[in-house]
Formats: sequence, C-alpha cells, structure tokens
Amino acid sequence: MSRINKVSSPYYTTPIKDFYLDLWNAREIPVSANDYKMILESKYDKRPDTLAQDIYGSPRLWWVFAARNKDILVDPIEDFVAGLEIIIPAAQVVETLS
Repeated sequence: MSRINKVSSPYYTTPIKDFYLDLWNAREIPVSANDYKMILESKYDKRPDTLAQDIYGSPRLWWVFAARNKDILVDPIEDFVAGLEIIIPAAQVVETLS
C-alpha cells in the first residue's frame, strides 16, 4: 500500500487503493502547551486556508484545523464558520509536520 509522499500533505497517512485515495485518514496533531483557542472571525467564514495563511504562512496547512478539531469540524469547510471556537495548534508543532 503506497502513500502520498509529501509530508505536509493532509493525505500523508491516507492509503491508496487501486490507484485512488481511500477515505481520509486524518493525521494526529500533537497537543502542545502553546495551543490556544480562537473564535473564528467573519473573514475566516468557510476559509480555513485564509486562517492557515495568516497563522502559519501557508494556505496549504488548512487541514491542521480539521485534524486538531475533529469533534467540531466534521466538514472542514462548511463547519468552519464565524463564531465557532476552535483550537489552534501551535506553529512550532505544525512546522514539524511540514
């Protein structure tokens, strides 16, 4: 069973079956003392990529919010709405993933 090669990919731990990606296997984001809670502002409504750009400097890291907040972000885009409180993984932890 092969995997996606790029470590920063949200699909890094998702298996490939018959040349197609299987169901998404979310990567574990380690808990850090530097994690913090944030209430999403309206400018981030359904835009986890914009928040990832502002916090981590790359929109490609949008998936870390879904991986760290599995219980409240079932759909990582549609559930990412203004007024929702989520946990923001520490930048130092996210840097180790990419």
